[in-house]
Amino acid sequence: MSSSPSSPSGPADSNHQASLIEIRGAIKKRDFSGARDQALALLEEQPEDTELLYLLAASQRYLGEHAAAQQTLETLLTVDSENARGHQERGHNAAQLQDTDTALAAYRRATELNPALHASWRGLALTLRAQDDSEAAEHALRQFQHLQKLPPELLSAASLLYERKLHKAEQLCRTFLQKHRHHPEGMRLLAVIGAELGILDDADFLLESCLALCPDFHQARFDYIGVLRKRQKFAVALEQARILTDQLKEQQGARQAEILFATQSAMVGDYDTALATYDRIASEAPELHGVHLQRGHVLKTIGDADAANRAYHDACRAKPDFGDAYWSLANMKTYRFEDAEITRMRELEAAPSTARDDRYHLCFALGKALEDRKNFAEAFQWYEKGNALKQEECRYSIEYNRRDTDLQIAHCTRALLDRHAGAGCDAPDPIFIVGLPRAGSTLLEQILASHSQVDGTLELHNILATARRLDGRRRASEEPRYPALLHELEAEKLVQLGQRYLDETRIHRAGAPLFIDKMPNNFRHIGLIQLMLPNAKIIDARRHPLSCCFSGFKQLFAEGQEFTYGLQQIGEYYRDYVRLMDHWDRVLPGKVLRVHYEDVVSDLEGQVRRILDYCGLPFEEACIDFHKTERAVRTPSAEQVRQPIYRSGVEQWKHFEAQLEPLKALLAAEIAGYPAES
Repeated sequence: MSSSPSSPSGPADSNHQASLIEIRGAIKKRDFSGARDQALALLEEQPEDTELLYLLAASQRYLGEHAAAQQTLETLLTVDSENARGHQERGHNAAQLQDTDTALAAYRRATELNPALHASWRGLALTLRAQDDSEAAEHALRQFQHLQKLPPELLSAASLLYERKLHKAEQLCRTFLQKHRHHPEGMRLLAVIGAELGILDDADFLLESCLALCPDFHQARFDYIGVLRKRQKFAVALEQARILTDQLKEQQGARQAEILFATQSAMVGDYDTALATYDRIASEAPELHGVHLQRGHVLKTIGDADAANRAYHDACRAKPDFGDAYWSLANMKTYRFEDAEITRMRELEAAPSTARDDRYHLCFALGKALEDRKNFAEAFQWYEKGNALKQEECRYSIEYNRRDTDLQIAHCTRALLDRHAGAGCDAPDPIFIVGLPRAGSTLLEQILASHSQVDGTLELHNILATARRLDGRRRASEEPRYPALLHELEAEKLVQLGQRYLDETRIHRAGAPLFIDKMPNNFRHIGLIQLMLPNAKIIDARRHPLSCCFSGFKQLFAEGQEFTYGLQQIGEYYRDYVRLMDHWDRVLPGKVLRVHYEDVVSDLEGQVRRILDYCGLPFEEACIDFHKTERAVRTPSAEQVRQPIYRSGVEQWKHFEAQLEPLKALLAAEIAGYPAES
């Protein structure tokens, strides 16, 4: 399994770690004064070191210096608002001061960020009991008791997981399972870590094995459904959700199982069942803000924009600082915020109690609201702030992306592709639409899916999963085995890879001879696609560099696409994308059809005929009238592709030209080489 890049350690880092160990040792020996003084001395050199601040606050609390501890924690949580142990320490400090409201909020936030903090669950149970909330206190107590029963190694691994120290967590789990081979919690935890690292095959197998041994292990089944969903095995996930719902009837967790069942019903296209379930739960428990949000997403997917807007407003009422609900309204693209809503969003974003994820959702929503009002300068400021906040939790690396691009160019040569010409699975079924997000791929998909011989599906992860399987387990800092491994594959293996792709994606099809896979990131793997599916069609959806990059910069994605959260990152990514696509044109001349978004806008019928000719399809008028096609669309462009084509989106970036000067300079060569009018 690979993990995220880590910073190199040196003598200074080693000395610092030794100092932290000394301070922890002093606290363990109850030498709180010594721990405090040593932490204060070190903080003079590293005033924003969160671990030092945490240890100082703990020492101050033990010494009864509650005001000083509170001040230290304010500094800590300003530096890192998502520091779970910082929130836990804030809860401990407030509890000793008998400030139950602050303690309650702090413990709740700590358990949200790191559910493995057993001391927070204990504190939460005691605080809730003091407020006579016996049901919630009982739930917190059960969580505490569950964690208390875990072997220390697994408790440490769980905490490391939530702190995103995935490699350390994996090592702990594996060492534990070597001694306790079929420990269900160990198997479950290792699977969850594997899923976080993107090793979904192993996570799937581990959880399936765990449930075979312990079929009533409900948390493992919850996690199994999540992994199946990530693997886009939606039918299997739905069946597992049905089993879980039956198992938990009238028990703790029954409602969460029902919500999961509704979500999985939507994923297989059974929107009626999903909405009926969401409607019932929302009426029974209107305080569940996530249910209103998911209900809104389903309504948006099926094209009921007004009902979706009402659902998102219900989510805002259930949780007033719910940033995702405001962003979902903005992400409808056609929704316009009122003055009072904009004022409220500003207030919520500025509130110290608003969590970081809610804050960056609010920032993106404010950017869209102000852009709609033509207040472009301030809109950009909000987009920029939202990107900066989101970037804090991303692990994207320009250097690793460039390395991977270089490796594709180095190994996917004309000689390799010629040597395997005609190999692979010869089925012509897939049409891959690749490129960058927000480049017009959803529009091209809607046009093609309006044809009677083409099924629209989803952004399928199967090619990415194939590449990941070929790469195998490794740390991110290690040299990848893929794509160099492609030189070792025999013809039989290439056929197997192509057939497996077709078998895995069949569930998304509705019976047409051709189908679309519009995962944009597949542009990185065109060499692999050619080797395993040589008769597949590949369309590169391309948009003017500034238009495409800025559209990505102001879009908050549900998952993935971490390169978009910064102008430097997205500009460098665009350059590598163009460089790699130029390589594919050299080694596979004529294979990829490039379609420029601006050309589609200016000459719809001409481009539609060109696309259909490339795909070997007869012309159908429905492809021109794509906005009338009734189908579920699950991307941010859902509302846009249900309208006739319009030109206004082509030049939106020009309102922000002054702010985009650094990006313009970075992409000067790509802009100069872009053929379509902008």
